Amino acid sequence: MIAFTTANFVARETGWSMRGWGQGDRATNDRFRPLATYGERLDEILGDVRALGFDTIDVWGAHLNPEWATEEHVEIVRDLLTRRGIGVATYAAWIDPSNVARACELALGIGTSLIGAGSSGDPAALVPVLRAHGVRLGVENHPERTPDELLAKIEVGEGMLGATVDTGWWATHGYDPVRAVQELGDHILHVHLKDVLAQGSHDTCRWGNGIVPIEGCVRALQRLGYAGVLTVEHEPEYCDPSEDCRAMRAQLESWLR
Repeated sequence: MIAFTTANFVARETGWSMRGWGQGDRATNDRFRPLATYGERLDEILGDVRALGFDTIDVWGAHLNPEWATEEHVEIVRDLLTRRGIGVATYAAWIDPSNVARACELALGIGTSLIGAGSSGDPAALVPVLRAHGVRLGVENHPERTPDELLAKIEVGEGMLGATVDTGWWATHGYDPVRAVQELGDHILHVHLKDVLAQGSHDTCRWGNGIVPIEGCVRALQRLGYAGVLTVEHEPEYCDPSEDCRAMRAQLESWLR
C-alpha cells in the first residue's frame, strides 16, 4: 500500500516560502486549530491528496495536534475521511511522556493503531501507555545517526516500539539507507521514502535528484518480506511538491508490480 503524508504540505500555509520547518509547523497549527474552519480547511487538503491518486495518508500532527485537538476535531476528520474514501496508515505526531496518552486517543479516533513519528524523553515511559491503548509506536529516525541507536530505544519497548524508516534522514546523517533497512529488519513498522540533495543537510527533492537510492530501499524491503505501507514523502520549503508526489507514486507503483 502507498500513502501520502500530509506533512508534504508543511510549507503550504507559508505560501510556499518557508524559512525552516518550525515556521511551517507553526503556520499549519495556527490555521488548523480553530474548530469553526477546521472541516473546510482539512477537506481542501484531503481533496488535493485524493486528486493526486492517493487513498491512504499519514496524518501529520500539525493537522491534528494533541495540544489542541478536541473530540469535535476528531469527528470532523472521521467524517471527511469517509466521504473522501481515504484511509489512515499512521498518526504522525511527535510524542513524549506528556502527550502520549492523548496521541494514542487521537490515533485510534482516526482509525489507526500506529503512531509513526519521532519521540523524545525516556522511551520506556511510553510503553505502559501505548500498551493500555493498544497502540504501537514506530519511532522515526531523526536524531539517531545509526540503526543501533534506534534499536536501543526499540529494545526497551516490550513489543510496543518499532521503527519508522525515514530514508532521507539516514542519508542526511551519512548512513546508507539500504543498509539501515537491512539492519532494522523485522523491527520496521512503517516506511517514509524520501530523497535529499546532500549529506549533512535535509533539503528534500524528487526521487532520483538526490543521494538516496529509493528503488534500492524498496528492493531491500521486498527481500525482507515487508508488507506494510510505503509513504511518499517530499517537503520542500519553496515549492508545491504535489506533481512530484504524483510522479513518485507512479514510479513506486511500477516497482511494486
